[in-house]
Amino acid sequence: MASWKMRYRGVQLLPLAMIVAAAMADVFTPRRERYDAFLYIVPGLAAVSWGARGTLAFGAVATALLVWRGEARGEAFMPGGFAETVLMLVFSLVAAWTSSVRQRRERELQHVRTVADVVQRAVQHPLPKRLGPVDLHLLYETSVAGAHLGGDFYKALEVPGAVRVMIGDVQGKGLGAVETAAVLLGAFRQCAHAEPDLPGVARTLEASMRRHAARVDVEDAERFATVVLAEIPVDLPVLRLLSCGHPPPVLQPSGGTTRLVDFRQPSLPIHLPVSVPDEYVVEEIAFGPRDRLLMYTDGVSETRDRRGNFYPLAERLASWSDTPARDVLLALAVDLRRFHGHGPDDDTAAVLIERTPPPAQNT
Repeated sequence: MASWKMRYRGVQLLPLAMIVAAAMADVFTPRRERYDAFLYIVPGLAAVSWGARGTLAFGAVATALLVWRGEARGEAFMPGGFAETVLMLVFSLVAAWTSSVRQRRERELQHVRTVADVVQRAVQHPLPKRLGPVDLHLLYETSVAGAHLGGDFYKALEVPGAVRVMIGDVQGKGLGAVETAAVLLGAFRQCAHAEPDLPGVARTLEASMRRHAARVDVEDAERFATVVLAEIPVDLPVLRLLSCGHPPPVLQPSGGTTRLVDFRQPSLPIHLPVSVPDEYVVEEIAFGPRDRLLMYTDGVSETRDRRGNFYPLAERLASWSDTPARDVLLALAVDLRRFHGHGPDDDTAAVLIERTPPPAQNT
């Protein structure tokens, strides 16, 4: 943010710098070499970062300097100097009008961004830092610069006796993907408290997608989503996972080997347009104090370098085993950009879950 402000201030100084440079060059060079013509650029430069009044002020200064330099060369104001002055004033008026249009567009854009922030908070609430026995950390980036919502989604809720977490990725992009993500988030909020187990949650997500498909156009009705569900009981040192076609999370036991979770029977994605049995297999693994689980979307796992190699997520996470959990996802975001060479090509979401020790073990 600070560097952006510095660059903006630099842009604002450009018309003043041009005035000074053109005047100095015209004063200290031979009379036959005219540099005051560069003053015609000043109103256009001012319109980029100044308001209409500021642009007119710079135009007035440039006009005065143009007249002054003409008089210093002994040129008659009429007819040549008058024509140059009128031309400069016309440039200034056009630049001021352009500046007013730019400012109006900027206000509209700011309004849209404000609305987008409100929509994001309404559709996808910020992840709480702690729920029940776990700490939660989030990385969320969209592939479109300046966008706030994408097809990746996440949610964590504390339910009686446990914490349930969902992360997923809607097929496709655009507003249709965002709408589908909102449908799944709403369904998870409702069923996470009501369903007795993760298979019940998955069935509710499937049913919500079928209802959504019945009331949208054909393109959006054919969308599907990959999802992984997690349940961390409060009173048991275990973790239950259910995958619906989603990339496997990375488990990092405290003092143990970091590895991808091996699903014996992962289910197909939610609302995949094929006939599938209504059967979901839950994996139950040990998950004690200081153990970590990284859930993520394919924006992380399918990141490639220039040679086409996939990002070695488990290997990287293992190298950060001693890094505080709050810093791991920041390190991941920086490392993904370094590995890829530029910003994300796909939406990216990652949730890091760390089980905290019981109160008696806190120091």
